[in-house]
Amino acid sequence: MDMILHKKQSGAAILLLALLTGCSSSPTMQKETAEVAQSTQTQAKQADSIQAESVQNAAESERLGTQWGDDVDSVVTTVDLSRVSDEPIAQMQVSYADKNYKGRAVNSMSLLAGKVEFSAATDNGKLPLYRDGSNYYLQGKAGQAYRLVYHNNSANTYEIVASVDGLNVVDGSTASRYDGGYVLRPNDELVIEGFRKSDSAVASFIFSKPGNAYAANTDSGSIENTGIIGTVIYELYDPAKPKYKPQPKQPQAYPADNGYAQPPK
Repeated sequence: MDMILHKKQSGAAILLLALLTGCSSSPTMQKETAEVAQSTQTQAKQADSIQAESVQNAAESERLGTQWGDDVDSVVTTVDLSRVSDEPIAQMQVSYADKNYKGRAVNSMSLLAGKVEFSAATDNGKLPLYRDGSNYYLQGKAGQAYRLVYHNNSANTYEIVASVDGLNVVDGSTASRYDGGYVLRPNDELVIEGFRKSDSAVASFIFSKPGNAYAANTDSGSIENTGIIGTVIYELYDPAKPKYKPQPKQPQAYPADNGYAQPPK
């Protein structure tokens, strides 16, 4: 089962295809309007404030981070794909802790109006995910290995830029929304098991106390950012499909005269 990774090198965008043992990966991103892409700049600012506005802050004894865990095989090769826009079309973040969160229990988190679903899972099944207003929470236990799961319900190709504890899961650098990420292919599932440590392996995500988290023990991280998972989504061009070029609209002398009532869209 294969997985696609979008990585930036020397200013050029490169997509890497990762073959992960025990994981599927790679779905598709759908074309959104320019207005939607631009609106994500506002969404980005709003997302930054979600954590601060949360009413379910974890107590010090409940806080968790994610440590550098077991070695998992993951072979990477390169493919050529590019983003439709420089701006992401969707983003979200999930707080996690060893806490009995309140709110509506959900099986997965809906992104892009249901085109993409997010969940977190262990070897024994999905982890408890709770929705409280606009905030989402994940309940974990120290020592528990977990993975991020993205399911693409559409026929489009997307790029998933994921972060854990403020670190990019691909290279362990301080996370940015504009980093490279993994590709989610049409009607497929992307499973991210850990921090990429080489072109052939990742270090599993394992819940830990904040002081043992990878973010607290690397120069690019901070213990203050432990307990948060982020996801940004970009649309990607599918090289198998011709790029869409909108045709200029012709002026209409009588725009209201369009015949009978049209069915709803």
